[in-house]
Amino acid sequence: MGQGLWRVARNQQLQQEYSEQCYLPRERGRRMAGTADNLNQRRHCPGQGGTDLYQLLRARKAKEEQGFIDLEMLPPELSITILSYLNATDLCLASCVWQDLGNDEYLWQGLCKSTWGHCSIYNRRLPPGFSYRRLYMQLDEGSLTFNANPQEGMDYLISRGILNNQPEEVAKFIFYTRTLNWKMLRIYLDERRDVLDELVTLHNFSNQFLPNALRDFFRHIHAPEERGEYLETLITKFSHRFCACNPVLVRELGLSPDAVYVLCYSLILLSIDLSSPHVKNKMSKREFIRNTRRAAQSVSEDFVGHLYDNIYLIGHVAA
Repeated sequence: MGQGLWRVARNQQLQQEYSEQCYLPRERGRRMAGTADNLNQRRHCPGQGGTDLYQLLRARKAKEEQGFIDLEMLPPELSITILSYLNATDLCLASCVWQDLGNDEYLWQGLCKSTWGHCSIYNRRLPPGFSYRRLYMQLDEGSLTFNANPQEGMDYLISRGILNNQPEEVAKFIFYTRTLNWKMLRIYLDERRDVLDELVTLHNFSNQFLPNALRDFFRHIHAPEERGEYLETLITKFSHRFCACNPVLVRELGLSPDAVYVLCYSLILLSIDLSSPHVKNKMSKREFIRNTRRAAQSVSEDFVGHLYDNIYLIGHVAA
């Protein structure tokens, strides 16, 4: 029943579109009734005699083909703007049709910088014959290699002059890149603590609520699945960075890196408690305040209560 109604509505729509293109006034149709011209007109533009679906579909197809736009006929600025919405795969396919437009350096430069926000080569004087398309392929190859073997991936980028072998440059590359596998990144940062130090300093936690800042931190540097020395190192570095970014808040609330360290562990444990389906009896707000203030007595009860509300409403800090 539904498909039948759809076909009827579709046929009516096609008939209406075609009738608008070859409409003849009724008065002229009456004067030409009975003539051969009138018969030919009815054959090509049927009215009451029924709908010729084949002719209607041909007319619609011709209309769609007429609407096809050749990008080479447009102003170059407009064509480049249209192609700038494509990803690398679609842009390669587009270059098969519009070779000059698809290989435009401006488009590939945008793809490189939108995917890998920082590379040392961006700030250098580019040699003659430099190609951003080739650079994109090398960056993609380096990222894929990193996701299989972190050290080999970094060696690949450094050996080709894309990245300087300096901790701050490597940290910026990691911070502004979203294509790196977080498990391999965790392995790499655990081995390169100098890069981890620079990566932490790139975060700006000014005027952020503590749980939100911790979420932002773990969004870039994923927390390990188990508690250990690496997690303690991450929280320690985060605590010092959070206090450095919020000197006024630290002074007003009486916080210190050690107090923030304790609060971070309390937030992680609370997140697990409230989100885990295996925990039947969830921790109450009163229990969380009491347990936290035993370890961090300088922190006010209201502040700890706000921490609980944030986790309860928003969720895990390391999800």
